[in-house]
Amino acid sequence: MGQIFLVAGAISGFLAVALGAFGAHALKQRLTADMLAVYDTAVQYHFYHTLALIAVALLAVYGVQGAWLKASGWLFLVGTLLFSGSLYALALSGIKMLGAITPLGGLCFLAAWLCLAVVACRAL
Repeated sequence: MGQIFLVAGAISGFLAVALGAFGAHALKQRLTADMLAVYDTAVQYHFYHTLALIAVALLAVYGVQGAWLKASGWLFLVGTLLFSGSLYALALSGIKMLGAITPLGGLCFLAAWLCLAVVACRAL
């Protein structure tokens, strides 16, 4: 389990850097200020939750196991895809309906953090 989340976290981190650089350099003159802010939010949350996914991976690699940790990792991964992915798509396409997907990613993030809290409480 740890290896899957570590690889996913490394790929996610790569993508966060690449998409952040793309936004800073290629999109600065192409997007409105509002859509650039949406894109920046996607990059921010992408980075934050990449680090959380790597933390889950490291916990698993160093011996913490269980369904709660596994759920946390998958929820961080799915949350990043839904939350940041929908914001990237919204900013680049301008299709407002894509914003309806974003809260589902946010719910995944909330659930992931709660699962991680359960892991932490059980480890005490």
